[in-house]
Amino acid sequence: MPPSVVSGAMLQCSFGMAPSSLIALPTSRVMIESRPAATVQDTITGLNIPPFGMCSSLANPVVAAATSAALGVLTPMPCVPAVIGRWVPGAPRTMIGGVQSLVAGSICNCAWGGVITILQPGALRTQAN
Repeated sequence: MPPSVVSGAMLQCSFGMAPSSLIALPTSRVMIESRPAATVQDTITGLNIPPFGMCSSLANPVVAAATSAALGVLTPMPCVPAVIGRWVPGAPRTMIGGVQSLVAGSICNCAWGGVITILQPGALRTQAN
C-alpha cells in the first residue's frame, strides 16, 4: 500500500526547474498526521499546485516565444502549470468526501507536456488502501 499524500507533499514537474509543495485545503476536514489529506481532485493551478520555478517545455507558448527571440537557444520562462485532468491513480478503496484519496506514485499532466510526480508524500506512517 502506498503512503497517503498530505498538504506539504513535495512535487516535481518533468519540465520544471525546482520542486514545489502540494497544498491540500482542509475542506474535507480529514487530517493525516496533523495535515490536510489530499485527493485526486487537488490539481488547481496556483491553489493546489504552485509553480515549479522555471519551465523549459517548448510546448509552452511563452518558452517557445522566448526561445525563438533568442535565435533558437532554449530560454526557460517562469512556470505557470496548466494541469489537465486529475491525479492518477488514486487509492483504490480510500475515499475522502466521496473522492479517491491521493497516494504516492500518482501523477498528473501539464498541458505543456510535463508530468508532475510526487517526490515525497508528506505522510510517512499512514497508508491508504
